[in-house]
Amino acid sequence: MATVCKCTFLLSLCFTFFIFSTASTQEADALLNFKSFIDDPKNSLSSWSNTSGVHHCNWTGITCIPTPSLYVSSIDLQSLNLSGEIPSSICELPYLSHLNLADNLFNQPIPLHLSQCSSLETLNLSNNLIWGTIPDQISQFDALKVLDLSRNHVEGKIPETIGSLVHLQVLNLGSNLLSGSVPFVFGNFSELALLDLSQNAYLASEIPTDIGKLDKLEQLFLQRSGFLGEIPESFVGLYNLITLDLSQNNLTGKLPLALGSSLKKLVSFDISENKLLGSFPGAICDGKRLKLLSLHTNFFNGSIPESIPECLNLEVFQVQNNGFSGGFPNGLWSIPKLMLVRAENNRLSGELPDSISMAAQLEQVQIDNNSFTGKIPQGLGLVKSLYRFSASLNGFSGEIPPNFCDSPVMSIINLSHNTLSGQIPELKKCRKLVSLSLADNSLTGEIPPSLAELPVLTYLDLSHNHLSGSIAPGLQNLKLALFNVSFNQLTGRVPSSLISGLPASFLEGNPGLCGPELPNPCPDGHPERHSAGLTTLTYALISIAFAIATMIVAAGVFVFHRYSKAKSQTGVWRSVFFYPLRLTEHDLMTGMDEKSALGNGGPFGRVYMISLPSGEQVAIKKLVNFGAQPSKALKAEVKTLAKMRHKNVIKILGFCHSDVSVFLIYEFLEKGSLGDLICRPDFQLQWSARLRVAVGVAQGLAYLHKGYVPHMLHRNLKSTNILLDADYEPKLTDFALDRIVGDAAFQSTIASEFAHSCYNAPECKYSKKASEQMDVYGYGVVLLELITGRQADDIESSDSLDIVKWVRRKVNITNGALQVIDPKISSSSQKEILGALEIALRCTAVIPEKRPSMLEVVRTLESLKAGGCVPNLELSTWDSEEQVQPPPA
Repeated sequence: MATVCKCTFLLSLCFTFFIFSTASTQEADALLNFKSFIDDPKNSLSSWSNTSGVHHCNWTGITCIPTPSLYVSSIDLQSLNLSGEIPSSICELPYLSHLNLADNLFNQPIPLHLSQCSSLETLNLSNNLIWGTIPDQISQFDALKVLDLSRNHVEGKIPETIGSLVHLQVLNLGSNLLSGSVPFVFGNFSELALLDLSQNAYLASEIPTDIGKLDKLEQLFLQRSGFLGEIPESFVGLYNLITLDLSQNNLTGKLPLALGSSLKKLVSFDISENKLLGSFPGAICDGKRLKLLSLHTNFFNGSIPESIPECLNLEVFQVQNNGFSGGFPNGLWSIPKLMLVRAENNRLSGELPDSISMAAQLEQVQIDNNSFTGKIPQGLGLVKSLYRFSASLNGFSGEIPPNFCDSPVMSIINLSHNTLSGQIPELKKCRKLVSLSLADNSLTGEIPPSLAELPVLTYLDLSHNHLSGSIAPGLQNLKLALFNVSFNQLTGRVPSSLISGLPASFLEGNPGLCGPELPNPCPDGHPERHSAGLTTLTYALISIAFAIATMIVAAGVFVFHRYSKAKSQTGVWRSVFFYPLRLTEHDLMTGMDEKSALGNGGPFGRVYMISLPSGEQVAIKKLVNFGAQPSKALKAEVKTLAKMRHKNVIKILGFCHSDVSVFLIYEFLEKGSLGDLICRPDFQLQWSARLRVAVGVAQGLAYLHKGYVPHMLHRNLKSTNILLDADYEPKLTDFALDRIVGDAAFQSTIASEFAHSCYNAPECKYSKKASEQMDVYGYGVVLLELITGRQADDIESSDSLDIVKWVRRKVNITNGALQVIDPKISSSSQKEILGALEIALRCTAVIPEKRPSMLEVVRTLESLKAGGCVPNLELSTWDSEEQVQPPPA
């Protein structure tokens, strides 16, 4: 009997082992089948092999659980540059509950066949190239707890059937192309903790009131998605909400009365850039956890409640661009973690207390255009983290405290348009001061010579005061982009470099000043002639040196070109295609010749048009690879750019590269560039088409800045880098090339071309750090080209003004705005054109921070198309060149 039992046990054990072994083999086979559908250029899945000797539970990205044997429960292949198809064979893994394929290049509709994975609880396909609509069959994923389709190209309406996913804890559809109204199905998601519908610009919907039923919701992101109407009263039921972001929508009406007192767990509350009205949200600090409070750019009024200091963790306080009145709460400046206070453009009043020194972590205070009075508090000088204090257009009086600029990081001071008196104190301690504006006060005494010792001072505006004495010669050693001392009582000789580099208007109103090109010549002319002789000699020597250097560089370039050409013919070529292209390296080499070249090329190489065997035409841009980018980094950067999908951004179809060259393959647009079109004598495009081009370029640039992750800068925006399709729909090209060739190579390549480029923002002369504002400036120049019908670098004027200065000078004379409009445009569009001109002038403001964001530009231009109001052009004269505030260094 014992023998029989023993045999039975062994048979059972063998059978169990056979079952588990078979299951293990089946799982490995399912994974290998999955791999066979995947394109893995980095060979990240090399361990996925039966011959590797590694158990499949130890393969890359695989996690197993014992049940009681080992079964695959999780596949995490995030950020491996995978592409291809996501096959249904993955559902042969019976215990698979977690599938993460985020940050790859999968280019297909939402894979509905994954609903066959009966145990699947998490599906993350974010940041891929997933496209198409969300089908009604989405309800088949009935076991899902986490669904993340964000940062793709999913479009169309959200189907009501999504409400069947009642187990969802995370639903993220942000950064897509969803449109239409949002269905009232969210009340079904009783377990939901995160809901993200943000950055879906084509949505046009009220906020569903049933979101207020989600009492477990902690994160709600609805920003930049076209939501309209009022904030639902039901939101007072979101007791567990930590983050609420409703910013940059079209919301109207008042806030629900009990909203502040109900949401006691809030850490971040952002309802900025809407059309909300009423009073400050009451009891918003009851929970004492709030870190960010942003109400800016709405229509709020009334006073700021005294309870604000109860927000003991508050770091960011933004209420600018509203109608608030009264003073700041007494205890605002005692909040220990406060870093940013922005309250400009309100009707606030009262005085700033010396207790502002208690805000030991304070970095920025911007309270311009209010009615504050009293003295500038001495306590400001005790805040060692403060790098910006801007309080222009107020009623501050008295003397400027001598310790005002004691913060070692102070970069921007703007106290213009107040009633300050006394002398300008010595500002020796703020060695990082970039911008100082004290214009339109009642300051007396001399200009402190110590200003010349501030190494990065770039913008200095002391106009409209009662300053006397001479201008310190040392100031000419600074790289001053703006030096305005007009309408004072200054006397003496003006250093010649300050005269030649700045408008004469910045010195007018000082009858005692003398110098070349000024109304008053200096009494002793000999030094001037001697100086002029030295200057002439200096220029001659510089010219000779420059000519010699040019010859050396030209010879070096010739030798390098010969060497590069020889090397490229023998180098190893590698190709990566993002679309099915029948193109070989041989086709590239033989197809790129003078006949196929388009234009003269830019600083990074020429563009060629090549016809494929299929008859399709593609554009090839040959880039010089300076060797700074390793092959892997190059591939990663180009793939990042190739993932962009926007109607106003050119498609990158693929690329070929060797050790010395890169060939980017783009879609070909038959109309060529906007710049080529404008320079034609027969340029006759009517305003409706020009406005469509302007809107399209703005949308493409806004997508680069904010709509695509990672956010990018164009860095080379000009009309020749805007291509047009058959319907004059514009597409941006040559964007973010610094990511491909490397920033150092990019900087050195464009340095000579950009030195005198009209598209270059003024701050490019002193700052090498690229910014969105620089792109906005370039866009403003392009918009001026569309309005005037002139090329930016071909303005007919005796003093060679660039297009921005030419337009501004015209605008500043009677009926001058009408004179800059291209006469070929019908006068029936005059109102729209003047509105666009106002936008262009704002985009090309000298002060970077006065320029609008590209999202704001898009909205304003679309408003013009819809017949919106036209701004007053008289506000856009030379004011943007009189108060310059660069970003902090």
